[in-house]
Amino acid sequence: MPNPSNFFVEFLRLSRKFWCSEQKRKIRGTVFLLAFLTVMQNVLAVVVTHWNADLFDALEQHSMSGVKMQVILLIIIFITDMALTGSHLVIKRSLEICWRDWLTDYVFSRWMRDGRHYLISHLPGEHDNPDGRIAEDCRIATESAVSLGHSLFYCILLLISFSHMLWTLSGVVTLDLGVVQIPIYGHLVWIAILYTALASWLGLRVSRSLTSATNSKQTAEANFRAGLIDARENSQAIALIQAEKFERHHFRELFDMIRQSWNAQTKGWRNILMFNTGYSVLNMGVPILISAPRYVLGQISLGGLTQVAQAFQRMVSALSLPVNAAGSIAEWRASVERILGLLRALDNVETEIAKPENHWIQLKESDRPVLTFRDLSIAKFEGPTLAQGINMEIAKGEHVLITGNAFTGAKLFRAIAGIRPWGSGVIELPCNDRLFFMPPRPHLPTGTLRKAICYPAPCDHFAQAEIEEAMHRVGKLDHLIREFDLTDTWSSALARGEQQRLGMVRLLLNQPHWIFLQEAFDSLGPQEEERMLRLICERLPDATLIAITHFSNGAAFFSRRLHL
Repeated sequence: MPNPSNFFVEFLRLSRKFWCSEQKRKIRGTVFLLAFLTVMQNVLAVVVTHWNADLFDALEQHSMSGVKMQVILLIIIFITDMALTGSHLVIKRSLEICWRDWLTDYVFSRWMRDGRHYLISHLPGEHDNPDGRIAEDCRIATESAVSLGHSLFYCILLLISFSHMLWTLSGVVTLDLGVVQIPIYGHLVWIAILYTALASWLGLRVSRSLTSATNSKQTAEANFRAGLIDARENSQAIALIQAEKFERHHFRELFDMIRQSWNAQTKGWRNILMFNTGYSVLNMGVPILISAPRYVLGQISLGGLTQVAQAFQRMVSALSLPVNAAGSIAEWRASVERILGLLRALDNVETEIAKPENHWIQLKESDRPVLTFRDLSIAKFEGPTLAQGINMEIAKGEHVLITGNAFTGAKLFRAIAGIRPWGSGVIELPCNDRLFFMPPRPHLPTGTLRKAICYPAPCDHFAQAEIEEAMHRVGKLDHLIREFDLTDTWSSALARGEQQRLGMVRLLLNQPHWIFLQEAFDSLGPQEEERMLRLICERLPDATLIAITHFSNGAAFFSRRLHL
């Protein structure tokens, strides 16, 4: 685990971006209102303590009028407390969701940008399960930060208010040592401080193992969730090869990791709970037992005794925040560490990209409509070179077939797209032209079919007639036209061949000038692939076509070859 001082410095740097964001006026206004309501809650706590003392004094004096007065005051306190509590909850949750919204957007925007989400998966570091870090850890980090920050502020107010009250109520106690008598002012305050210091030291030692156990549990939960998602997305393949037994064993292993971290966390929670339970019991009795002799001697009233007990408990509670919130602090820190781990990994990606030009493949924009490879080498990350010495110039409108190793060809496409820079050399991209890549399985986001077809453009970017015409030209998709506004998980609802046909529909709608086909029609068969290539040539005669294919039927559509 990183050094605590470094952790807090990193967290403060990250938080500062939120407090100084575009919504800083609204954020600071919300914080000010929350602080004001917290101060009012503290004032009410002091009033309740005085009310409690007056009530017991009235009972001790058998004063019915005094009791009636306290009943009226209780009604006022009751209404005020409800109003403060309700308003405080609304404002507090407003700040929590505002911070979570900003942090989620900040982390997600850095992750889902320029292929960083792809690059980071190939680099070492603590950045597993980014989905869980963004969805769950951002929630815990912000909600717990607001809750703990509020608790700290409230405890400081309690400490200021009730330490003064307890000092006053303590009076002066004389310590008779025989030879000399020493007056002790505010003895209950000093007892509370020493009592809490000892308890806090013990409590922090007891809770030391909880942070690492919580971090391990969150990682195990995220791995289990990711495994279930992977099984859902590949359910057809699992069913076809009857791999359910393997999957059940795999899920069992993942859940066993949850159980191990759960047991470690349970031990930590057990220690904290046992300590806090005993600590709470002592809090009830210690102040009364300490002040009982003064009450018996008639130096303080019954109301004064109860007021001493309440003031002592409030002060001890304020001083005990590190112990009482140990579990919440451990969970909060574990979540923040996971977010910072993801951000560090993204920073490492930026650092790698910023290294000298000969470190990675350099992408440049040409001043001509030409795709050029200059001394290009393709390699694995910190691994062997897969292809080298690639020099080629592809003019607009040419058709080039990638032959040889299709695996290396796919990596060449990713290098052109700027998401796989491992290797060396230069790729000059055609000026002012968007590149259109068709992988073997097009991404069809969950939602309406219209949204999946138009992706990544908005649903209204293409007219209904345009989409229907493209589907008719591709063929064998007429049955899907009536499902345009049906919501489904299309990546699993449609066969792979249907998905590849929809990818072709997307191509016809976008009409790009540069097309990269990576086995984009391998599920359709040789004849259908030939028909798709002919359709591209007919509808987009001026487009540049660069393709990887296993079928020989489509070779006639290409005038040049690039062997890898």
